[in-house]
Amino acid sequence: MSMMQRVLVTGRVHQVGYRDFTVRKARELGVTGWVRNRSDGSVEILASGADDAVEALIDACREGPPLARVDHLDTQAAESGPVKGFTKRFTA
Repeated sequence: MSMMQRVLVTGRVHQVGYRDFTVRKARELGVTGWVRNRSDGSVEILASGADDAVEALIDACREGPPLARVDHLDTQAAESGPVKGFTKRFTA
């Protein structure tokens, strides 16, 4: 099966390599979508792919890179058009 999830991550997730970590992990798992910082200090992720790959990405994002501190991670089902690759987007 395939799923698409919108993920919102709060904590110390800016200026610690969180987006680059997410891009590397998503590409490694074959997940498509994007990641971006939000002006409120959170990080937003749109992840699409095989259920187990998206779940593995979400699990990795609960930890993040070594300098990050994830206080809360919220997921919700999302709908969007097809996304190619996994990219880092500008702050929203």
